[in-house]
Amino acid sequence: MSQQITGVVLAGGLGRRMGGVDKGLQELNGRPMVQWVLERLAPQVDAVWISANQNIQRYGEFGYRVLPDRIPDFAGPLAGLHAALTVAESPLLVTVPCDSPFLPSDLVARLHAALESQNADLAVARVGSQLHRAFCLVRRELLPELEAFLGSGERKVGLWHASLNVVEVGFDDQPESFGNINTLEELQALRQAD
Repeated sequence: MSQQITGVVLAGGLGRRMGGVDKGLQELNGRPMVQWVLERLAPQVDAVWISANQNIQRYGEFGYRVLPDRIPDFAGPLAGLHAALTVAESPLLVTVPCDSPFLPSDLVARLHAALESQNADLAVARVGSQLHRAFCLVRRELLPELEAFLGSGERKVGLWHASLNVVEVGFDDQPESFGNINTLEELQALRQAD
């Protein structure tokens, strides 16, 4: 890939559906979920950051820069993207959630190819008819649009995407790669399946 890409692992939520625990730090097969995600993402990008609002020191122990939101009150994944775009020097950023430990090893290459071929603002992963909006590649130059969107009080990722030139990238060949673990029950089921 000719353009530099920074990878951002989104770990800034409150983990409400998981009982208020920090999802990225929950263990799967003896390692925090975020570690699985980092190991899959790092070879695909030029730099990796972690977007986190709690347990900053613990996330820092993985050896990557940790960025807290600049917008208060756990404003969601767009706030994590906003924090990263604000300090990014690379022209492109890709985001992935901290609770999807099996993300595709060719995620970034496929998103990047589609973004460039369609001259889009943003490329997002899709399986069947379902968009996986947290898996997206975005141009740094969209920061003003994102700031205006968040400044208006909006927080919904889909609504922001609808305002952009978005290309959807099919991953029907590996749907299991986008499984995310939202509850303790889902995490326990994965542990038992192993």
